[in-house]
This record gives sequence, C-alpha cells and structure tokens, in this order.
Amino acid sequence: MKSNILMIMKKEFARFFGDRRMLIMLLLPGILIYVVYSFMGTALQSMYAPDQEYFPVIYVADLPDSLNGQVMDNWEWAQLQQIAAAETPAAKEKVTLKEADLCLIFPSGFDSQVETYNVLTAPGPAPNIEIYYNSTEVNSQQAYGRITALLEAYESSLANKFDINRDITAPDLATEEDAAASFISTLLPMLLLMFLFSGCMAIAPESIAGEKERGTIGALLVSPLKRSQLAIGKILSLAVLAFLAGLVSAVATILALPKLMGGSEGINVNIYGATDYFFLALVILSTIILIIALISIISAFSKTVKEATTAVTPFMIVVMLVGVTAMFGSGAQTEQIYYLIPLYNSVQSMSGVFSLDYSALNLVLTALSNLIYACAGGFILTKMFNSEKVMFLR
Repeated sequence: MKSNILMIMKKEFARFFGDRRMLIMLLLPGILIYVVYSFMGTALQSMYAPDQEYFPVIYVADLPDSLNGQVMDNWEWAQLQQIAAAETPAAKEKVTLKEADLCLIFPSGFDSQVETYNVLTAPGPAPNIEIYYNSTEVNSQQAYGRITALLEAYESSLANKFDINRDITAPDLATEEDAAASFISTLLPMLLLMFLFSGCMAIAPESIAGEKERGTIGALLVSPLKRSQLAIGKILSLAVLAFLAGLVSAVATILALPKLMGGSEGINVNIYGATDYFFLALVILSTIILIIALISIISAFSKTVKEATTAVTPFMIVVMLVGVTAMFGSGAQTEQIYYLIPLYNSVQSMSGVFSLDYSALNLVLTALSNLIYACAGGFILTKMFNSEKVMFLR
C-alpha cells in the first residue's frame, strides 16, 4: 500500500516539476507579492510623508505678542506672513488653491481677552482661534497638527493645576516584540490562508479534473491500485506542492512587510522561536491537506479544469471571509470548541502563534480536527473514484 501511494506521489511530482509552466506558477505569486507590496510601501511613503526640508507658508491675522515667541517655537520651522483681518478671505483662498499651507485668525485683543476670561465668573464663549488648512496637502496637514499641538499646550499652561507624564519620554511600556506581534497577528493569518488556498487552487484542479479532461484518469482507475491509495496519493502529493507554493508566498510577504509599512523598525519577524515555527508549520500542513481534500472533491465532480476552477471560486470567498476574522479580535479564542471549526480554527491558531499567546493543546486540536476532516474528504474522494458515473461524466 505504501509503495503504491509513493508511486502516485512520484507521478504527481514528476508531472509538476517536469513542466516549467507549473514551476513558474509556484514562484510567480511570491515574486509578484514582494514586488507589489514593496512598490505600495514606497509609493505610500512618498505620497503621505511630509517633506522634511519644506517650510510651510502660514498666514496669521492679528498675531498676539504672547504667541510670537517661544510658544510657537520661534516660527523657525515655517514661513510666517502676518496679515490684516481684512486679508483673511484671500489667504484662505490661497490655502484652498494649495498656494499656502495654513491660515490662522486670532481675535482682536486676544491677550487681553485671555487674561480677563474666567469660566466661573464669565461662562460665555472663550476667545476663539480659527485655523484653516487643506487636508489634501500633506505639508498642510503636518503644519495644522503642529500648530494645534502648540496652541493646546499653551492653553494648558494658562491654568496648570497638574501635569501628565512630565519628564517621561516613553510612557508606552509595550515592548517592540509585543508591538510587532500585535500587528503581524492581525494581518498574516488572513494573508497566509489566502495564499494557501490560492496555491491549492492552482494545482488541485489540474491533477484530477485535468486527468479527466485529458482522458488519462481511466488508465489510473483500471490499474491494480486501490481507489483509496489513489485518493491518498493525490491528496498528499498535492498537499506538498501547495505547501511549497504557500511557503514562497508567505516568505515574500514577510520580507515585504517592513517596506509595506514604510520601513517601520517596529516590524521585526525575528521574535519567533523554533517552537513557534513548529506549531505554525503543524497548523499550516493540516490546513493544506484539508483544503486539498475539499478542492479535490469539487474537481472530481467537474469535467474540465475550467469548470473545476469556476466551482471552487465561491469557496474562495468563504475562505477570505474566514481569514478576515483575524483582523477583528484582540487575540486568539481560548475556548476549545472554536478549534474544531474547519478553517476558522486555522485562523485562530495562526493568530495565536503570531501574537505569541497560544495554547499548545488548542493548536494540536486544530491539527487533529483538520486531519480528521481531510480523512473524511479522502473517504468521499475514494467513493467518487469508485463511481464510474462521476469519473466518466461527459
């Protein structure tokens, strides 16, 4: 039995690796992922990162003496142009046309109004500063954020009753490893599941529906092989090939993540150890075998590769929806019942591994349940191989 299964696997490997087009299908998704993600990261960074050598043009009407100094950082970072109140409509128009970055309008007598204003004795409106900017211009947004922060700090200093985090430069106690794990655990499970499914979808229909379309499936069925051996050999060989395809895409994604995030130093994939990778590989392998079994069943019902690919497409939408669930949670589920649900258990397990917060029991439960479901799929596929009506359907 073992030798027959190995023979089927060798046949599938020879067919796959002997065809250059199939090898290109294996490597091309990973290459495209790396190129596209790297390009997206570079493009987004250049699009939304402000020019560090640029000095924003700021029009200020009725600038008070109290702010024309240390409060506004001496205005060394901007091109300040003081205007009269009557000139503000023209200044606002320049901001709209992106000829200027900001327009500040202070009320006349701002300093005296601030000095005399008391919320207890005069509960009326406080002195109001109008700030206009252009949200479609990156440098304008940066100038708006800086001005707003400076004015809020100045407002707090006028009635300073207590301080928050004075002289504390790093209030965030999360480690770089925790920050990286939190980000990766929300993104990679979805991407990995999609890559694994895409790899399975690229090769499984060709192996079964392709055999039917070429008319070679009959030779296999009349051979002395047991139909169960044929089903197991097909599933295992396709699982290995799909794992290679998913591995290439996963490595390309991990390498491209820092560039996609604009070169963020917080994205560090060196936070995982051998145990983490072992459990991740266990979950991935069991998931691939399950997906291959499901796609193989669909392919066995199809007459051509095109028909099989079309029939698998709705299943791909389900896989995408399940993968998205990793992005809407604070971590992996803890109840063991969730690790018995096909595909969802894989997403939760991968999320747990990537967040460095997982139970080995839950991961083993995921792998075992996936293998049991795959065995059930193999049993169904064997029954289909035994049915001439299914296998020789025209």
